[in-house]
Amino acid sequence: MSDQLEAKLVPEFRARVGALGFELVDLRRRGSATRVILQVRIDRPDAAPGRGITVNECAEVSRALEPWLDGSGLVGPRYVLEVSSPGIERPVRWREHWERFVGHDVHVRLAGRGRVTATIVEVPEGRDAVLLRIGADEVEVDLGEVSDATLAVDWTEIGRGGGGE
Repeated sequence: MSDQLEAKLVPEFRARVGALGFELVDLRRRGSATRVILQVRIDRPDAAPGRGITVNECAEVSRALEPWLDGSGLVGPRYVLEVSSPGIERPVRWREHWERFVGHDVHVRLAGRGRVTATIVEVPEGRDAVLLRIGADEVEVDLGEVSDATLAVDWTEIGRGGGGE
């Protein structure tokens, strides 16, 4: 999505999704100029394990966004709107996400380094940057250099920790 379009759409989507009681986790524009695909990921502001977004909640948000999109002309007359949960490997996209997940591991694509797994150490006050631990090194990275980041899940731990194992 172009920076200009994102600067316009993200605040609009945040406001509308927030008014419905949800948090906008990610917004992606795909497709072509004649058939835009908008991928919207939502969550609860108080998200906790076992309290995921339901299909009915995705449908509710989709139904609420469609009339606005139809009338706004922001994405053209032909579009596909996909509303879903962020999933277990949720995107870490905006500064507030980085702040929320300090101490967590992320898979992140960095300019000049490619895709790495890192731990979020800190989000420095007043700077658009994040301090990451990559192996034994701590590296400050400008958030503009991050092209893709998701929470890292230790799949060996999934299914453990309950049920008497």
